[in-house]
Amino acid sequence: MPDSKLDLLQGTLDGYGIARRIEQVSGDEVLLNQGTIYASLVRLQLRGWISAEWGTSDNNRKAKFYSITKKGRKQLAEDAVYWQRLSGVMGRLLAMQPEGGDR
Repeated sequence: MPDSKLDLLQGTLDGYGIARRIEQVSGDEVLLNQGTIYASLVRLQLRGWISAEWGTSDNNRKAKFYSITKKGRKQLAEDAVYWQRLSGVMGRLLAMQPEGGDR
């Protein structure tokens, strides 16, 4: 089983760049560990929402490159509508004044 452990380690490292990019884009408001990202990538790939292929990175190292599929774009659009709706509802709820005035 040593080979499977090495595969898992390699796979976990695949999420490092993605986790760092999410942190960067969020202004470090969202902090992720790469293991969480890797598990998510596996699930997304199993659902057919992303595809992956091995290639060579800018620093000449073996790397896995992910891209969104047509099915994934459709799901992303549906999820974006859902989250925008939920965000609007939560915004309205949080803006409500407590009954009986200010407390």
